[in-house]
Amino acid sequence: MAALMIQLIGFMLSGLGQFLMSAATAMDMWSLQDRSVNVVTNIYTYSGLWNTCVGTAYGTTQCRPFFTILGLPALLQAVRALMIVGIVLGAIGCLIAIFSLKCLKMGNMEDNMKATMSLTSGIMFLLAGVCGIAGVSAFANLIVQSFRFTTFTEGGFNMFGGGGVGGLSGNLAPRYTFGPALFVGWIGAAILVIGGILMCLACRGMTPDNRQRYDGMAYKAPSHHTIYKSDRPRPAYNDSYKAQSMDGPQSNQRFDYV
Repeated sequence: MAALMIQLIGFMLSGLGQFLMSAATAMDMWSLQDRSVNVVTNIYTYSGLWNTCVGTAYGTTQCRPFFTILGLPALLQAVRALMIVGIVLGAIGCLIAIFSLKCLKMGNMEDNMKATMSLTSGIMFLLAGVCGIAGVSAFANLIVQSFRFTTFTEGGFNMFGGGGVGGLSGNLAPRYTFGPALFVGWIGAAILVIGGILMCLACRGMTPDNRQRYDGMAYKAPSHHTIYKSDRPRPAYNDSYKAQSMDGPQSNQRFDYV
C-alpha cells in the first residue's frame, strides 16, 4: 500500500513538473527589461528562447521570432537543446509511468515488470529535471553577465549582441533581468526531480519477496501416561540353552540362570 501511494504521488508530481517545464519553454518572458533606471517606462522589451517582443503599458504587444540561429549565441542554442531534450525525456517517462502504475492491471503483467518500468520512468524524470535545471541556470547566468557588463554608453555590451534587442542600441542599450519563465522552469524542473526520486523509491516496494520459505511441522511431545502397544509377538526365551564346546560337538551341559 505504501509503494502504491508513493508511486501515485511521484507520477502526479512528475506530470505537474513536465507541464510547468513545457510551459516555461514556450513562454517569451525569459529575460525582461530592467526599467528601474529608465525615464520612459511605457515601452519595454522582453525575450524568450524563440521570440523577442516589445510591449507597452496599454497592453499591446508585438513579437518577432528569431528567423535564423546563426546570429544567436551558442549558449542560447544550448539552452534550447537542453529544454527540448528534457521535455522529450519527460514525455517518454510519463508514457512508461502510466503502464507501470500498480493500480492498473495490464493483462498478465507481473509485479517485477511493473517495478522495472517504474524505475525506468523515474530515471527518465530525473534526467529531464536535470536538463531543465541546467538549461534555466545557463540562461540565468547569461542574463547576469549581460546585466553586469551592460552600460548606457555607446557600444555597450548586450546579451544578444551589440545591436540590442527590440531596436534599442547605443546609449539606450537596455539591461535585462530575470523573467517569470525562469522561475516557472526552475520550479517545474525541481518538481520533476522529486517525482523521479519517488518513482525510483516505489520500485523497491513493488518487488515481491523471493526468499525461499519452508513449511514447518508442529511437534507435540508425548505425555508420560502414553502407553505404546506393539502388535509384533515377542519371542519366547528359554531359561537355559546348550553351550557348544570348543571342540565342535555339542555338549549336554546346561546352564541355569537365576
